[in-house]
Amino acid sequence: MSKQQQMQLRKSVQPFTSSDTKKSIWQIVNTILPFFLLWYLAYQALAVSFWLTLPITILAAFFVVRTFIIFHDCTHGSFFKNKRANKILGTITGVITHFAFEKWKRAHTIHHASSGNLDKRGIGDIWIMTVDEYNNASKLLRMQYRLYRNPLVMFGLGPFHLFLIDNRFNRRGAKKQERWNTHFITGTIAVIYALLIAVIGWQAFVLVQLPILFVSGAMGIWLFYVQHQFEDSYFENEDEWDFVKAAVDGSSYYELPKIIQWLTGNIGYHHVHHLSPKVPNYNLERTHNETEPLQKVTKVTLKTSVEAIRFRLYDEANKTFVSFKEAATRRGGKPTHKVSA
Repeated sequence: MSKQQQMQLRKSVQPFTSSDTKKSIWQIVNTILPFFLLWYLAYQALAVSFWLTLPITILAAFFVVRTFIIFHDCTHGSFFKNKRANKILGTITGVITHFAFEKWKRAHTIHHASSGNLDKRGIGDIWIMTVDEYNNASKLLRMQYRLYRNPLVMFGLGPFHLFLIDNRFNRRGAKKQERWNTHFITGTIAVIYALLIAVIGWQAFVLVQLPILFVSGAMGIWLFYVQHQFEDSYFENEDEWDFVKAAVDGSSYYELPKIIQWLTGNIGYHHVHHLSPKVPNYNLERTHNETEPLQKVTKVTLKTSVEAIRFRLYDEANKTFVSFKEAATRRGGKPTHKVSA
């Protein structure tokens, strides 16, 4: 794609970047209210059986994911036209989703500015090592990386790390606004937890809230993982990295069943979002359908996305993701030298 074609592509999506206040308010109504209703129904179902509560909490978790998409749009300033309205709603949805608004906004902005850039990894993205980096790493670092990339760790322990650690503590050097926003959201969550436990008891609270947090967290990590880690995803070094190519070649179109697409706020159209973060989630599908070049990106389905679990390392030489076994076969499995952990 030439530079002129890239400019034309970015220009063609501009008409879809305007938010619609009525649509935004309706999305709040049809997302957050059902979540609270499902939470209450899950609690009431405990009087019958936890096994009746569990499927309700799983459905509630989907609405947490949908709420997160609203939060996500607010960090991009795309949900409302008004900057203050985005910040207020982003903080409120940050409480519901347990994400620190200002902290995540900063990290996610960096992610958009560096996605697919091999020289700028490490902030707002999933840890990816290249085959050479892995083969040249110390045994300790390789062990840490293997644990991190293990599905049981990433999708099993990952949600708890996100909610209990990563989103609860500020980074070193964080500005005052970012620090206080994190503390405010964490403090608000603590107060809500305390009130609910006082009213319904800690056992009932845990039986409802824990599955919701775990399932929504695992789904969120999976969506983020699969939409950037497919076999021929785009990765380049800084001198060759290109924003438009990173967006359309490094972000997949995750084709989901309509109900799941709705529950996940159209985030499957991730290539559209990366090309233009100002497009509200309710305009992503329309942007894709009415912009022909965007329909040619890599498409991933529920069935084919499962293959992404085996992707562990990025092979720069062949520009593809590979498993640990494939990397060992290609490189002989022996590091050429060691680097510190």
